[in-house]
Amino acid sequence: MRGNPDNLRQAAARKSAAAHTRAEQGLHEMIRTGQPITFRGLAQTAGTSLDFLYRTPEIRKRVEQLRSQQQTTPPAVPERVDSDHPSSVIRTLTTQLTELRRRHRDEVNTLKQALETAQGEILELRRRLNGRPQDAETP
Repeated sequence: MRGNPDNLRQAAARKSAAAHTRAEQGLHEMIRTGQPITFRGLAQTAGTSLDFLYRTPEIRKRVEQLRSQQQTTPPAVPERVDSDHPSSVIRTLTTQLTELRRRHRDEVNTLKQALETAQGEILELRRRLNGRPQDAETP
Protein backbone atom coordinates (compact mmCIF):
# COMPACT_ATOMS: atom_id res chain seq x y z
CA MET A 1 0.00 0.00 0.00
CA ARG A 2 1.13 3.40 -0.87
CA GLY A 3 1.00 6.24 1.71
CA ASN A 4 0.10 5.96 5.34
CA PRO A 5 -3.51 4.89 5.88
CA ASP A 6 -3.28 5.58 9.62
CA ASN A 7 -2.48 9.24 8.99
CA LEU A 8 -5.47 9.49 6.64
CA ARG A 9 -7.75 7.93 9.27
CA GLN A 10 -6.45 10.28 11.96
CA ALA A 11 -6.88 13.31 9.70
CA ALA A 12 -10.44 12.22 8.86
CA ALA A 13 -11.20 11.72 12.56
CA ARG A 14 -9.82 15.20 13.40
CA LYS A 15 -11.84 16.74 10.59
CA SER A 16 -14.98 14.97 11.76
CA ALA A 17 -14.38 16.02 15.39
CA ALA A 18 -13.85 19.63 14.33
CA ALA A 19 -17.07 19.56 12.29
CA HIS A 20 -18.90 18.02 15.27
CA THR A 21 -17.60 20.81 17.53
CA ARG A 22 -18.61 23.49 15.02
CA ALA A 23 -22.08 21.93 14.76
CA GLU A 24 -22.51 22.00 18.56
CA GLN A 25 -21.31 25.60 18.71
CA GLY A 26 -23.67 26.44 15.84
CA LEU A 27 -26.59 24.92 17.77
CA HIS A 28 -25.70 26.92 20.87
CA GLU A 29 -25.51 30.09 18.76
CA MET A 30 -28.86 29.41 17.10
CA ILE A 31 -30.51 28.76 20.47
CA ARG A 32 -28.93 31.88 21.98
CA THR A 33 -30.13 34.13 19.16
CA GLY A 34 -33.55 32.48 18.94
CA GLN A 35 -33.16 31.31 15.34
CA PRO A 36 -35.32 28.44 14.11
CA ILE A 37 -33.42 25.15 14.38
CA THR A 38 -33.15 23.54 10.96
CA PHE A 39 -30.54 21.34 9.33
CA ARG A 40 -29.96 23.94 6.60
CA GLY A 41 -29.64 26.77 9.11
CA LEU A 42 -27.22 24.76 11.23
CA ALA A 43 -25.12 23.80 8.19
CA GLN A 44 -24.85 27.46 7.26
CA THR A 45 -24.13 28.64 10.83
CA ALA A 46 -21.61 25.89 11.62
CA GLY A 47 -19.96 25.73 8.20
CA THR A 48 -20.66 22.02 7.80
CA SER A 49 -22.37 20.03 5.09
CA LEU A 50 -25.97 18.88 5.25
CA ASP A 51 -24.75 15.36 4.58
CA PHE A 52 -22.50 15.45 7.66
CA LEU A 53 -25.37 16.65 9.87
CA TYR A 54 -27.76 13.98 8.60
CA ARG A 55 -25.14 11.21 8.87
CA THR A 56 -24.08 12.05 12.45
CA PRO A 57 -26.65 10.38 14.72
CA GLU A 58 -26.03 12.53 17.84
CA ILE A 59 -26.32 15.80 15.96
CA ARG A 60 -29.30 14.63 13.93
CA LYS A 61 -31.14 13.54 17.07
CA ARG A 62 -30.36 16.82 18.84
CA VAL A 63 -31.48 18.95 15.89
CA GLU A 64 -34.74 17.01 15.61
CA GLN A 65 -35.34 17.31 19.36
CA LEU A 66 -34.66 21.07 19.43
CA ARG A 67 -36.77 21.62 16.33
CA SER A 68 -39.73 19.79 17.87
CA GLN A 69 -39.35 21.85 21.07
CA GLN A 70 -39.43 25.06 19.07
CA GLN A 71 -42.55 23.97 17.22
CA THR A 72 -44.45 23.17 20.43
CA THR A 73 -43.51 26.34 22.29
CA PRO A 74 -44.19 29.69 20.62
CA PRO A 75 -41.23 32.04 20.45
CA ALA A 76 -41.05 34.44 23.36
CA VAL A 77 -42.07 37.96 22.49
CA PRO A 78 -39.61 40.42 23.96
CA GLU A 79 -41.35 42.35 26.73
CA ARG A 80 -38.63 44.93 27.06
CA VAL A 81 -39.73 48.23 25.58
CA ASP A 82 -37.16 50.83 24.71
CA SER A 83 -38.56 54.18 25.81
CA ASP A 84 -36.73 55.97 22.97
CA HIS A 85 -38.18 53.67 20.32
CA PRO A 86 -40.64 55.52 18.04
CA SER A 87 -43.42 52.99 18.53
CA SER A 88 -43.08 53.37 22.30
CA VAL A 89 -43.40 57.15 22.04
CA ILE A 90 -46.40 56.79 19.74
CA ARG A 91 -48.01 54.29 22.13
CA THR A 92 -47.48 56.65 25.09
CA LEU A 93 -48.86 59.67 23.24
CA THR A 94 -51.84 57.68 21.98
CA THR A 95 -52.64 56.58 25.53
CA GLN A 96 -52.39 60.16 26.78
CA LEU A 97 -54.59 61.43 23.94
CA THR A 98 -57.20 58.75 24.64
CA GLU A 99 -57.28 59.74 28.32
CA LEU A 100 -57.61 63.45 27.45
CA ARG A 101 -60.49 62.70 25.07
CA ARG A 102 -62.26 60.64 27.73
CA ARG A 103 -61.91 63.43 30.31
CA HIS A 104 -63.08 66.04 27.78
CA ARG A 105 -66.15 63.94 26.93
CA ASP A 106 -66.98 63.56 30.63
CA GLU A 107 -66.58 67.30 31.23
CA VAL A 108 -68.75 68.20 28.22
CA ASN A 109 -71.48 65.80 29.42
CA THR A 110 -71.37 67.33 32.92
CA LEU A 111 -71.64 70.84 31.48
CA LYS A 112 -74.54 69.82 29.22
CA GLN A 113 -76.43 68.44 32.20
CA ALA A 114 -75.77 71.62 34.21
CA LEU A 115 -76.95 73.76 31.26
CA GLU A 116 -80.14 71.72 30.91
CA THR A 117 -80.82 72.10 34.62
CA ALA A 118 -80.22 75.86 34.47
CA GLN A 119 -82.46 76.23 31.40
CA GLY A 120 -85.22 74.29 33.18
CA GLU A 121 -84.96 76.59 36.21
CA ILE A 122 -85.07 79.70 34.00
CA LEU A 123 -88.15 78.38 32.20
CA GLU A 124 -89.89 77.72 35.50
CA LEU A 125 -89.03 81.21 36.80
CA ARG A 126 -90.40 82.81 33.62
CA ARG A 127 -93.63 80.83 33.95
CA ARG A 128 -94.00 82.01 37.53
CA LEU A 129 -93.40 85.60 36.53
CA ASN A 130 -95.83 85.47 33.62
CA GLY A 131 -98.54 83.69 35.59
CA ARG A 132 -98.59 86.12 38.48
CA PRO A 133 -100.16 89.58 38.42
CA GLN A 134 -97.53 92.18 38.02
CA ASP A 135 -96.98 94.77 40.67
CA ALA A 136 -97.13 97.78 38.54
CA GLU A 137 -97.67 101.20 40.03
CA THR A 138 -100.63 102.83 38.41
CA PRO A 139 -101.43 106.50 39.23
